[in-house]
Amino acid sequence: MSLLTVNDLEVRFNTPDGEVVAVNRLNFSLQAGETLGLVGESGSGKTQTAFALMGLLAKNGLVKGSAIFSGQNLLTLPDSEMNKIRANEIAMIFQDPMTSLNPYMKVGPQLVEVLQHHKGMNKKAAFAESVRMLDAVKMPEARQRMSMYPHEFSGGMRQRVVIAMALLCQPGLLIADEPTTALDVTVQAQIMALLQELKQDFGTSIILISHDLGIIAGLCDKVLVMYAGQTMEYGTTDAIFYNPSHPYTQALLASIPRIDSHCGKLISIPGNPPNLLNLPPGCPFQERCQHTSSNCQHSQPELKTFADQRQRACFWQPESEVESEVESEAKP
Repeated sequence: MSLLTVNDLEVRFNTPDGEVVAVNRLNFSLQAGETLGLVGESGSGKTQTAFALMGLLAKNGLVKGSAIFSGQNLLTLPDSEMNKIRANEIAMIFQDPMTSLNPYMKVGPQLVEVLQHHKGMNKKAAFAESVRMLDAVKMPEARQRMSMYPHEFSGGMRQRVVIAMALLCQPGLLIADEPTTALDVTVQAQIMALLQELKQDFGTSIILISHDLGIIAGLCDKVLVMYAGQTMEYGTTDAIFYNPSHPYTQALLASIPRIDSHCGKLISIPGNPPNLLNLPPGCPFQERCQHTSSNCQHSQPELKTFADQRQRACFWQPESEVESEVESEAKP
């Protein structure tokens, strides 16, 4: 049984300029102990998907569909019930740890407060557990750090504090939204190794949001590729990276700089993402796609399942798949 099952998730915002469809008919599932990567360019709907699941959408946001977590639909729960689930059962690591921490409070009281509020611990027990969790996320001199303010920490250390805070109640699901943003490469590697260890030690399921495909490849079991709020491709990490079948996925992977490349130039995706206030009538990727056809301009491709339970929303089909189908039909 899936820990989380999302069906036809839609997120819309009423703005002075019109209605913005940030997430459009999103479907995915997550098993216990599994990691799902959400990838795509900025504005593809990754963060709004996370906010919808956490019940943290802006006041002008409207959400539809269902997100079944432990038998409950997160999208229809009242705030009082969602407050019990947040931190206890689902926790989130936000992009910028500095804005996630109260700059006027020492780190210790901020950690202790989580356990007192959600677990009913007394101050002494909550303090000891907070130190233990800081140790678990490889924070040096954890006990001494409890009496320091957020600005006294480096970026990597602040991120460790935020991760520790998210794991204090040992939630079943952790949503990490660009957890390595603004960190140098060495610290990025440390944070991702930490998440991998925590996944193994605590059995936590993770939804990892990132535009860094290298990070996704190293940590995730499944990948969902988003564009203009929609699913372009969905499948196992190995299938997505070794045999991408959607033109957008192929373009994203081709744009990654490679040290073994001899072409001498960076490859980029031409054009810009579409205006969400005025999406084209057909496929949202049509204006930037090298395999576009008349179908793409008039019809929205359906998300269809093909080999190995992968899904793709595209009219185009790679030659390898066409050849494979021909060979299958030719067999007696």
